[in-house]
Amino acid sequence: MEYIDLSPRPSVSGTVRLPGSKSISNRALLLAALARGTTTLTGLLDSDDTRVMRGALKALGVDCSELSAQGEIVVSGGGGKFPTAQTDIFVGNAGTAARSLVATLALAAREGARYAVDGVPRMRERPIGDLVDALHAIGASIEYSQNKGFPPLVISGGAIRIDQPIPIRGDVSSQFLTGLLIALPMVTSREGKSATIEVVGELISKPYIEITLAMMAQFGVRVERDGWQRFIVPPAHYVSPGSYAVEGDASSASYFIAAAAIGGGPIRVEGVGQNALQGDVKFADAIAQMGAQISYEDNAIIARSPASGSLKAIQADMNHIPDAAMTLAVAALFAEGTTKLTNIASWRVKETDRIAAMAAELRKLGASVEEGEDYIAVTAPAKLIANAAIDTYDDHRIAMCFSLASLGSHGVPVRINDPQCVNKTFPTYFEAFGGLEN
Repeated sequence: MEYIDLSPRPSVSGTVRLPGSKSISNRALLLAALARGTTTLTGLLDSDDTRVMRGALKALGVDCSELSAQGEIVVSGGGGKFPTAQTDIFVGNAGTAARSLVATLALAAREGARYAVDGVPRMRERPIGDLVDALHAIGASIEYSQNKGFPPLVISGGAIRIDQPIPIRGDVSSQFLTGLLIALPMVTSREGKSATIEVVGELISKPYIEITLAMMAQFGVRVERDGWQRFIVPPAHYVSPGSYAVEGDASSASYFIAAAAIGGGPIRVEGVGQNALQGDVKFADAIAQMGAQISYEDNAIIARSPASGSLKAIQADMNHIPDAAMTLAVAALFAEGTTKLTNIASWRVKETDRIAAMAAELRKLGASVEEGEDYIAVTAPAKLIANAAIDTYDDHRIAMCFSLASLGSHGVPVRINDPQCVNKTFPTYFEAFGGLEN
């Protein structure tokens, strides 16, 4: 097994330039492919997840240029139509790509179309039944190839109807709603009438839906919403904005903001700022509650450790930033008291069962951990256990957040197994982390 050993570093500082946002990159690729006109995307993330989306679009016949070293790519939109009517689509373990592509293909499929969608073994364990149920309700033709409720799927042409509200559950994954929102303009523009989505239950991860709505508007489709329960998609076409700049990845920013909170700082994180589109910038507010010193610029966040010298435990609802909440769980190793993070049931259906995985790995470092269906509570030990070997479960975020255990006055040597799993969103993470000044 490959691994990387991290030595203790009592203090870290410096400047980090973030890679492009995974969430924005994959949405931008799909919206550009669906739009009328040609779009030049800049700052696009080059990672496993975005390569999956680019590969899928090319398999569908979308004309995409090669991605430049600077993150620029040119996508020729098809106005809601894909040249290739029959092909296999590989979605890896990319949740955003899988859910949005399934919805899009289901509503784009014409007579004679056949799209087989599959991914890695873990993707076959990630639920998609709620999205498929919503698509079935409006006439989409989707069949499960193996286990009901999970990929792989076969999508063929159906008779789509949008004359009734479309119910979809919101309490498992916001990606189901994102997929449906992005796909529906292909039908509403053709039918000349609006479609209504009604969310069943509580909608989790609302900031990711805000990203979806904002980006749809930037590509010409403005969705109306009544709170977080009802969304009205108008009869409008996606139109290329000509060029679109992808902002830095706010989830990735959390590791360096936390590094400063633990290891002194200052660390200047460039690529996202106070007006960022992504909700995960709110991580900075959460760790500020633990005592970290945070300041904002238009395109940067600067973080330092607490003036008092030590972090304090918090209890917080993490529904709005579930991915970045993992970083708080590791920061809790350096906080006085017990940190409890709640409303994180979505962790169970991510790249791995993140609640179980985080609990197991935090205990390796000596933490006392209580876990529930939708929460985790972490109490730091008097002294971290040195030389723990952290298993990463093919989950990029586990690899990145546990690197923080090597920092600060209480940091210890730590081994990260399978460090290449960071290729999913941040291929150069360990170079950037190692490049912080001591």
